[in-house]
Amino acid sequence: MSEADTRGRGDAPPSGRRALPLLGPDAERAPRGGRAERADAAQNRRRILAAAADLIATRGVETLSMDEVARVAGVGVGTVYRRFRDRAGLLYAVLDDREREFQAAFLQGPPPLGPGADPLDRVRAFLHALADRTEDQMDLLLMAESDSPDARFNDGSYELYRMHLETLITRIRPSADAAYVADALLAPLAANLFRHQRRTRGMSLERVKAGLDDLVAGLTAS
Repeated sequence: MSEADTRGRGDAPPSGRRALPLLGPDAERAPRGGRAERADAAQNRRRILAAAADLIATRGVETLSMDEVARVAGVGVGTVYRRFRDRAGLLYAVLDDREREFQAAFLQGPPPLGPGADPLDRVRAFLHALADRTEDQMDLLLMAESDSPDARFNDGSYELYRMHLETLITRIRPSADAAYVADALLAPLAANLFRHQRRTRGMSLERVKAGLDDLVAGLTAS
């Protein structure tokens, strides 16, 4: 599978709860019906998502309320409900906004995370970036991945991650079972294990990344 294959398939991940198109973080989203989003509506959406992300970062996901988000964003609470329907819809939108940024970075951004670097360096950069992304949205990801036993794997984002790693692993070690190894490298970044290591066992983010590097080093072992 080539880089172009991965990038092209990334535009339309397999069906799942959050099968996301690859969009830039500031791309205007068309509502159902296909009409382009008005500039003021797009601005309100960005303000609401930014306010929700800031509140989650400072106070935690459990305390997030639609009223508080509206106050911080400087919009009416009715606007928040019209755009996101309920608290769960808002939480998933915050996740999706960050996900689009992450996808753009590893598919189209500068190396070593994006194209142009050595495949081994790209695998390391990808896992480090995914660790940072998991750290930043740990509680939200835990909520999303707890929807059902297969929630993490039914997510279009996970499938894109797996395809991306499989492509790079095949370049590094053609004889490897790339599909299995890709899943194995992603396993430590499941939100429940990541949260347990960070908060219960007290592992630093740097230690987690160093452990991921040790796993990646196995790809070059003779």
